[in-house]
Amino acid sequence: MVFSSLFFLYFFLPVCVIFYAASKKIQTRNFILIAFSLFFYAWGEPLCVYMLIISTAVNYLLGLIIEVNRGRFGAKAAVFSAVAFNIAVLGIFKYSGFIVENINSIFGLHLDVPDIKLPIGISFYTFQIISYIVDCYWEKVEVQKSFSKLLMYVSLFPQLVAGPIVRYSSIESEINSRRTTLDDLYAGISRMIIGLAKKVIISNNLSMIVDSFFGSDIKGISVVGTWYAVIIYAMQIYFDFSGYSDMAIGLGRIFGFHFDENFNYPFICKDVSEFWQRWHISLSTFFRDYLLYIPIFGRRRKYGGLFLVWFCTGLWHGASWNYVIWGLYFGVFIFLEQLMGKKRMRKIPVAVRHIYNKIVIIIGFGIFYFEDMGRLGDFFKNLIGLNGNSFADAYVSISFSNNVFLITAAVLFCFPAAKLINTLSAKHPAAAYIASVSKIAVNISLLLVSSILLVDATNNPFLYFRF
Repeated sequence: MVFSSLFFLYFFLPVCVIFYAASKKIQTRNFILIAFSLFFYAWGEPLCVYMLIISTAVNYLLGLIIEVNRGRFGAKAAVFSAVAFNIAVLGIFKYSGFIVENINSIFGLHLDVPDIKLPIGISFYTFQIISYIVDCYWEKVEVQKSFSKLLMYVSLFPQLVAGPIVRYSSIESEINSRRTTLDDLYAGISRMIIGLAKKVIISNNLSMIVDSFFGSDIKGISVVGTWYAVIIYAMQIYFDFSGYSDMAIGLGRIFGFHFDENFNYPFICKDVSEFWQRWHISLSTFFRDYLLYIPIFGRRRKYGGLFLVWFCTGLWHGASWNYVIWGLYFGVFIFLEQLMGKKRMRKIPVAVRHIYNKIVIIIGFGIFYFEDMGRLGDFFKNLIGLNGNSFADAYVSISFSNNVFLITAAVLFCFPAAKLINTLSAKHPAAAYIASVSKIAVNISLLLVSSILLVDATNNPFLYFRF
């Protein structure tokens, strides 16, 4: 089941909210969320829901072992076993086919390539479980004694299939005690509608532009057309993923949970390092906190840890070499920026820094898009006209003219325009009132337009479902 579907918006969610609001005890509310979350996941993955429950049960038991063996070898063995188990599960489902394919290619073998269906959201909930186990070992959180509460944390449907990666520490207290005020309800619904509009109105329409350029042979696309299409794709994936994150955060707020932000207007960044402090924040901070400082060959190595993080960041996104290249590509630029140091970076004119990082980021999205290495090579050649392609063509002009309002809106909403309006209006009571009323009208309009666009949509998944 996906958030951007009429069934979810007008049946599943209202029914869940009604049952939840009718219950007064926190234990009952937790069980309602578990039941609806498992149904939500089983809607498209009826068998994989058992994998989620088994994974939760194994980590629940290992968490208890950590608790009863504090300060002893048993705790270390339990945390090692838990991390190994979780990575093994992720590896089997996500990377086994990729590994066998590469073994066949390198050694000239003909081993059968496993065709294992990837459970939706496994990358996200596996990392959540790992964060819980490691934090228990580090005594940052208390070990959860109730299996049902841990299951609710892992399976909670607002963030189950595409994040953000919610740390147990972020909602530990809210699992046992939470309430939803009218402000929470309004803020949650508003945030959810904004996320829905990002996905349905902007991202889905941008995807049609991208498909018209990159959907078939790309060798004939002009230089300008290639840059145009990859810029559109960068905005498409931003609105798709940030839209999902907005909906997840909004849904969590409706049920009394306060998830951390996952995007913070990444395209206003002045350098590549800052971009990754603003993009997919939950993944970046996960690798920073749990991987960056681990000992490599006996001791912590600053740059070794950096490239390990970016190798894993790329590989996390998918079992394909383009994702590994994509991760290491960003790792190289962050490494170079660290070598220069913040003081030297600040001495570079701001305009130059913006141009530099936008070019790097946009090319990075091209690497992210093309899983086929041949097509990726054609993309690089296209960028500078090495495929014999023309510099510009009429199709780009026609595409831009036909979509000028959509592209203008997309560019505008990549920046904190709405946030600026709210900040300015808050200084004047009358303006704040007008802004508040206008926001309600805008939310209703966005919901109506999104719903109309969803009427004929048969399949409307978010891009990050496949990661």
